Amino acid sequence: MIAAPDRTPLTRDFFDRPVLDVAVDLLGRILVRRTPDGHIELRLTEVEAYDGPSDPGSHAYRGRTARNAVMFGPPGHAYVYFTYGMWHCLNVVCGAEGTASGVLLRAGEITVGADLARPRRQSARKDKELAKGPARLATALDVDRTLDGADLCAGPDSPLAILTGTPTPPDQVRSGPRTGVSGEGGTHPWRFWTANDPTVSPYRPHTPRRRAT
Repeated sequence: MIAAPDRTPLTRDFFDRPVLDVAVDLLGRILVRRTPDGHIELRLTEVEAYDGPSDPGSHAYRGRTARNAVMFGPPGHAYVYFTYGMWHCLNVVCGAEGTASGVLLRAGEITVGADLARPRRQSARKDKELAKGPARLATALDVDRTLDGADLCAGPDSPLAILTGTPTPPDQVRSGPRTGVSGEGGTHPWRFWTANDPTVSPYRPHTPRRRAT
């Protein structure tokens, strides 16, 4: 008989560790999104690590700004950013305060609340596609900039939390280059995913944007 996933909320100590340790350890955990309409639960299957000012791929590489300020704060908070003028992405701040490291939540399987997610992701042909990619994950869970800075460790009143779940066994963890990251930052194998899981998004290398002529 398979044991039910552990529903104990992760504490701040979990996130107060080096970013690569946190990233790998997030696979298999349960992300909870609480809304007035109900709550959604998602088993994390794909993440990416960003190592702050030492990482050319990180939003914090050039220092603190109004946009990335949450990354420099305490671990265990949500960093939500808006990209390409249309999509939001959800990250978890980790490491000691001031290090500005974080983990992008890239994909997962919605195990509770798919009926709430489907209207937001009408282009998804199957439920396994509801959160297959970081923008899709944020859309399915109704995540936007109003959740920037949300404390994932604040208890049942927080709109976001991560439960212990069932961590992915080490032999089922895979790693490779981060998706769409250019330059030196694109060579780091800091994208981690659960092997053979259908909710994992496809890898796409960085493609330079062409200037209009």
